[in-house]
Amino acid sequence: MDPRLSSPAARRNRDPILAVLRRVLPAEGAVLEVASGSGEHAVWLAAHLPGLVFQPSDPEPASRASISAWIAHEAPPNVRAPLALDASDEDWALPAEIAARLVAVLCINMGHVAPWQATLGLLRGAGRLLRSGGVLYLYGPYKREGRHTAPSNAAFDASLRARDPESGVRDLEDVVAAAGRAGLTLASVEEMPANNLSAIFRKT
Repeated sequence: MDPRLSSPAARRNRDPILAVLRRVLPAEGAVLEVASGSGEHAVWLAAHLPGLVFQPSDPEPASRASISAWIAHEAPPNVRAPLALDASDEDWALPAEIAARLVAVLCINMGHVAPWQATLGLLRGAGRLLRSGGVLYLYGPYKREGRHTAPSNAAFDASLRARDPESGVRDLEDVVAAAGRAGLTLASVEEMPANNLSAIFRKT
């Protein structure tokens, strides 16, 4: 049985995400992806950003099996084996190669499906590990000043909270405030397809 998982959303958003990352990431270094899910983003981005080394991670065994299977299938030379990393953990044990060259942390579509503590842990971890000028890239749906950016996001938020009261679309201003406490400053916000946002933070 093929352990590779496939996400229609990952296939839809990979090109717009790549376009943003081409502008905001340096040409070389290591990139940690938190909550990599199926692993499709990691292998796709690595193929198009060959100067960067990608370190995927996910707390779920099924996701890590899928990531490993995608790596075996695509054989990208610049993607490392997935780590069992929970964003809310205080200690992210990164391989020395990745920690020494870390220029960015990516997290795509996690904030609204995980408890708020996971986002807070993500911000603390990125603030702790990134050097000055390093990038934290967040992608997904967000509220702006307490309001949804589209009716479809409001409906999505309601469905998420009905399944799990600890999940839901976050207010970007809350994320920015928590990022500031972790030593990260919002550099830019870009509107993306399907009422999503790219939020780019830098370590200050």
